[in-house]
Amino acid sequence: MNGKYQSGDVLETTIEKIVPRGYGLGFAEELTLFVALAAKGDRLLVRLREIKGKTAFAEIEEIIEPSRDRTDPLCPYFGECGGCNFQQLKYAAQLDAKLAMVRDCLERIGKIDAAIPIEMVPCPEPFGYRLRAQWHADPEIGKIGYYRRNSRDLVEIEHCAVLAPPLDALLGELRTPPNRIIADTTVQIDAACGETDETSMHSPELPEPAQEITWSAGGERYVFTAEAFFQGNRFLLDRLIKSAIGEATGGTALDLYCGVGLFTIPLARRFECVVGIEENRIAVDFAKRNAVAAYLENVELHRGSVRQFLANYRMTRPDFVLLDPPRAGTEKETILDLISLKPKHVSYVACEPSVLARDLKRFVENGYQIGSLTVIDLFPQTHHVETIAHLYPE
Repeated sequence: MNGKYQSGDVLETTIEKIVPRGYGLGFAEELTLFVALAAKGDRLLVRLREIKGKTAFAEIEEIIEPSRDRTDPLCPYFGECGGCNFQQLKYAAQLDAKLAMVRDCLERIGKIDAAIPIEMVPCPEPFGYRLRAQWHADPEIGKIGYYRRNSRDLVEIEHCAVLAPPLDALLGELRTPPNRIIADTTVQIDAACGETDETSMHSPELPEPAQEITWSAGGERYVFTAEAFFQGNRFLLDRLIKSAIGEATGGTALDLYCGVGLFTIPLARRFECVVGIEENRIAVDFAKRNAVAAYLENVELHRGSVRQFLANYRMTRPDFVLLDPPRAGTEKETILDLISLKPKHVSYVACEPSVLARDLKRFVENGYQIGSLTVIDLFPQTHHVETIAHLYPE
């Protein structure tokens, strides 16, 4: 505990930059401040929320002088809802902040030259882009929405500005009484929409199976439901596939954490054999169906742990490995086992820059070099960002 300050104190600070996790970085005497919902250049009064030694997390009490990067949030729930934390920033400033966060992680965690070239791919529509959502409903208050920022309390949402129109319409339907879902159970609802305004819902508390929906990307067609993971930005799926695969061709490709086959299917057009590994049973079932529907006979799909698969891999040296782990990343042993296979080309797709930087350091320390880095803004209005690194043995 810093004896000079206590929770609730109000201080003045100027935001120097936006740092990983989306906080604005400011300073006070003997204290480093991480300020939520700030913009670079803001002059603020902030209230300390949590103090840890010489650092503190703070909330904006008053904007004394707004940054030129600041704009009025479109969403009336901004600041209360925990979904978006960048709506206070003009879109160009969001992109600048995300690029800076990626560079910060590469340099600070990965010990990688921050001057390395990085391509930035913006979203053509920074609102109305999301194909997937997770909602929460509470029967005691008869409401549905998202969790409040920094809590598990529910914020009722009438419309969500980042949702694709079919999902926003579904949210409206669920809010309209009488509604058995909200009336009878406390639920977490995963929702997704397809390309013809079709929607799918899944919750462990609901007896009805999730409806199948379809989406076309990169010239391929995919069937899935809300119960299986699928990338969430309807405007950037084609670009994501192109950036992740590039012009790669060859004999054997591995698609690790392959999901419903988003990358597996286009890889199979370019490689003699593609092996996909995924732990989620439902996703594997859809990947198999998607491969059959694409008339592909050179795809092998395995349900199981990526770590165990790599530890027991005895096939030929892979020409190409696509690694797309969940946000928390993958185990150190998984990365080291992958490196031991000496793949000729690795494409690492990451939605958490700190995890990517940590693992790139392991690749570089074991004889790989970074060929290219691409940042794709799959998550406008939030601090989240997708980064793709292509790696080659030296």
